[in-house]
Amino acid sequence: MIGSHQTSAMREGSWFVALIAAVAISACGSSAEPGVPSITVYKSATCGCCRQWAEHLRDAGFDVDARNVENLNPIKERVGVPAGHGSCHTAEVAGYFVEGHVPADDVKRLLAERPDARGLAVPGMPVGSPGMETPSGEVKPYDVLLVARDGSTTVFAHHEQEAPK
Repeated sequence: MIGSHQTSAMREGSWFVALIAAVAISACGSSAEPGVPSITVYKSATCGCCRQWAEHLRDAGFDVDARNVENLNPIKERVGVPAGHGSCHTAEVAGYFVEGHVPADDVKRLLAERPDARGLAVPGMPVGSPGMETPSGEVKPYDVLLVARDGSTTVFAHHEQEAPK
């Protein structure tokens, strides 16, 4: 028969082992920033700029769930991307859509401000936007649009080439 002192020590030892295991698992888990929600990215399996945009989000601390899909149109329609404002990938985060090559900092700002809107869109594939970088570092000016519930848009952010330092 095991004495009560030994049983108590075994329970404490088990608790300690469980604590160490939990710390080890969390250290090996996601690299997402605390407080930054998961983002689901719907993309084509063959699109390189979509993969690069997902990496841009990961580098900014997002937990990215990238899903390859054959047809993005039903997703764009479901989340409310207005006609003519599409791009090569669509994402969902915290009740918003993120269409196209939106910078991670703009997504973080959207989540911090929580406007009454459907989401953000960067129509097309602007040169120099995240995922569309060039070896020269060129950035063509582009706008990130805030899409209201009624489908109208306003400029949420403007991006262009930074001046040399």
